[in-house]
Amino acid sequence: MGVWWGPAVRVLVLQAAWALVGGQVRYSVPEEAEAGTVVGRLAQDLGLEAVDPEARRLRLVAQGRRASVEVSGASGALVVSSRLDREELCGKSAPCALRLEVLVERPLRVFHVELEVTDINDNAPLFPAARKNLSIAESSLPGSRFPLEGASDADIGANAQLSYTLSPSDSFRLDLEKSNEGTIVPDIVLTKPLDRETVAVHRLMVTASDGGRPPLTGTMEVVISVLDANDNAPQFNQSVYKVQLPESAAEGTLVARVNATDPDEGINSEVTYTVTSFYPVSEEDIITVNPKTGEMRLTGALDFEEVKIIHFRIEARDKGTPPLSGHCRVVLEVVDVNDNAPEVWVTSLSVPVPEDAAVGTVVALLSVSDRDSGANGRVRCAAWPPSPFGLVSTFAGSYSLVLRESLDRERVAEYEVEVRAEDGGAPPLRASRAVRVPVSDVNDNAPAFAQAVYTVLARENNAAGAELARLWARDPDEAGNGRVSYSVAEGGGGGAAAVVGGWRPASSYVSVDAESGRLWALQPLDYEEVQVLQFEVRAVDAGEPPLCGNATVQVFVVDENDNAPALLPAAGGGPWAGASGEAASSGPGSGALWAWAAWGAPAGQVVAKIRAVDADSGYNAWLRYELWEPREKGPFRVGLYSGEVSTARALEEADGPRQRLVIVVRDHGEPARSATATLSVSLVEGAEAALAAAGSSSSSSSSPSSSGAGLRPAAGAEGGAAAAAAAAAATTNVWLVVAICAVSSLFLLAVVLYGASRWAPRAAVLSGPGPATLVCASEVGSWSYSQRQSRSLCVADGAGKSDLMVFSPNFPPPPGPAAKETQPEPPALLDTVSGPPFLASRPFPLFASLARVALLARRLGRRWWEPGSAPGPAGGGCWSGA
Repeated sequence: MGVWWGPAVRVLVLQAAWALVGGQVRYSVPEEAEAGTVVGRLAQDLGLEAVDPEARRLRLVAQGRRASVEVSGASGALVVSSRLDREELCGKSAPCALRLEVLVERPLRVFHVELEVTDINDNAPLFPAARKNLSIAESSLPGSRFPLEGASDADIGANAQLSYTLSPSDSFRLDLEKSNEGTIVPDIVLTKPLDRETVAVHRLMVTASDGGRPPLTGTMEVVISVLDANDNAPQFNQSVYKVQLPESAAEGTLVARVNATDPDEGINSEVTYTVTSFYPVSEEDIITVNPKTGEMRLTGALDFEEVKIIHFRIEARDKGTPPLSGHCRVVLEVVDVNDNAPEVWVTSLSVPVPEDAAVGTVVALLSVSDRDSGANGRVRCAAWPPSPFGLVSTFAGSYSLVLRESLDRERVAEYEVEVRAEDGGAPPLRASRAVRVPVSDVNDNAPAFAQAVYTVLARENNAAGAELARLWARDPDEAGNGRVSYSVAEGGGGGAAAVVGGWRPASSYVSVDAESGRLWALQPLDYEEVQVLQFEVRAVDAGEPPLCGNATVQVFVVDENDNAPALLPAAGGGPWAGASGEAASSGPGSGALWAWAAWGAPAGQVVAKIRAVDADSGYNAWLRYELWEPREKGPFRVGLYSGEVSTARALEEADGPRQRLVIVVRDHGEPARSATATLSVSLVEGAEAALAAAGSSSSSSSSPSSSGAGLRPAAGAEGGAAAAAAAAAATTNVWLVVAICAVSSLFLLAVVLYGASRWAPRAAVLSGPGPATLVCASEVGSWSYSQRQSRSLCVADGAGKSDLMVFSPNFPPPPGPAAKETQPEPPALLDTVSGPPFLASRPFPLFASLARVALLARRLGRRWWEPGSAPGPAGGGCWSGA
């Protein structure tokens, strides 16, 4: 008997305890438990352990749904009979509890059993689509946001808490926004400008991970196509629309009306609206939007118990090619009860607000009230965005909208401040009032030119009133503060130009239109007078006080071929002087020239030299000489670039007593200009030619270099032929001695200078106040071009030597006392030194003395190359011009 008393007492105690708690037993089982898993010892927990469960016919009755569990008849245990899926049984509801009824007979009793199915992490995050295609304009600015459809997880709790990651990308990053309900919405944000020509398509992978252990993941490929067109995307008047609707709203009810504007014109400004990115995805068919008006209406019934808040996005797409789109987020809150929402009124509004308004300035006064009472009538207000404006409570139900940060109209010209009111009800109701706050301009920005320095090329001889350039300065201010006027700055050294003979103000050459900024020429420009105009243009706005900006304008005058070559007179000064072989002329443009030649002179002997100069520069001043008459092959020829007239063959008596040559001097300009010289060459006997050369050498300052050249014969020359021959022989002997001495001196001087050059440092060959700018040489000679002035130093020792041209700085110094002290002297032709090139580059006194000795010997031994002769392979003459 003692053996049976113990269990009987326990049964009685369990039955009494079961009666106290209402006869209900709770079990917990994880979902996806295998069939046959024991959930609990039901018979024992119900106090039926002492009784045979089969005898009392213990059985399970489910209430309204498949239980997936059963009672084992043998043991009375509650076991899993089929697959348990919490998501299928309860969806997103938590906790998931199944209410079961257990029946026993003899006597008949009903027991209530509650079975809770706990969640396990058996569902991976799932995106609505495995691939998302985005089209992004190439001109999209960094920081642009592009919405993505978030993933969903059928689990609950920590197993449904999602996090997102983005595959490595140099151009994009993933930004997560957390809503008030705790859901995370992913956006793709552009981090740097796109270049469609470099990468046309970006392929990114978005990974969603849940909070389970271990976590499960889901992926979505985002294919971003970069659009080459740079149109303006539609912009909504606000980025977030919050809407509240009662769950009893009928189909067709207007949810909200969105408005997006596109600053483009025509078809590019026509906007169509579409709904995208629903969360939860199951509600994507409950809202529709009118593609033209932007009205959103209900297409299905709302159920507060199922969905309390619906998130979706409105896409505004224009009809351009390619189309661009803008997005806004809409938050639809389903209200369970129809309480009164707070109301916001603007009682006073002081707009526009000057951009220099002090912090704390009151912009508007607002009144807030709620017809409800108690906690539902207590209203809290806030301004959105929180800066640069904020709300300050003055007394109950009244607020002041005040300035919290400094304003900048050039950055934001108008603010759309949303005043949000929320009561203390459960759930709270909200209302908002949009306050438009325009910002007025003050003159806080000076005009700024697009370039600090404008370089303008103007051809000389341009017409007066011709437009040279167009200047433009930007002032971001508006109205009079942004209206810019232009003028040429006078004084201060920035408005003058160096001309031949002094300085002249730049305003005498150019003028700038005060309104358009066009730069005009007041008079034709002459390159020979001025090469560079440098001045400042001032842009002044109409604000109070006015602000200004400056820009430097450099006008380079481009040379035109407007000067024909001019023939130079003989070096001796007289019209018939020509002992050196240089033909004499009767005028600067053209004229008759005379020269002498002896019968029997060999081929290649120089008879005369034509000298000409061109006032232009560069190619326009590079001269060439052509023999125009006689057309047929004659006994004389002309050096193409040297101008030397020499014998083409040995002269014979058959050539006649006189030869008439017509020589044309042309420059290399377009079109080319020319001058004509007529040279009469008298053919005489050798004694007469020697007599003429001796008589000419006594009156000429040039050294002889052409044998056989003579003067025009004087009257009675035939009578003194013998005396002339004797004088010529004596003169020839003297010159031979002088030449031998000169050559020996030059050789010794060259040896000394070569030794000195081995020990002395080499210095740059400089001339003039500024650095060298341009040297041009060719196999036929050298020519130079300078924008200001040029100095030349030529070294020639026969044919084939190039010239060294050194130039002054491009820009003249400003006028004034300082400029007079530092202003370079007018350009001058330098002497030509024959010898080693380093003669002119040694600044030491000894070398300078030796150079002067060499120069004296050069004058005694050879003839001078005259300045202004055209460069060529047969001459080392130098030409230099302004």
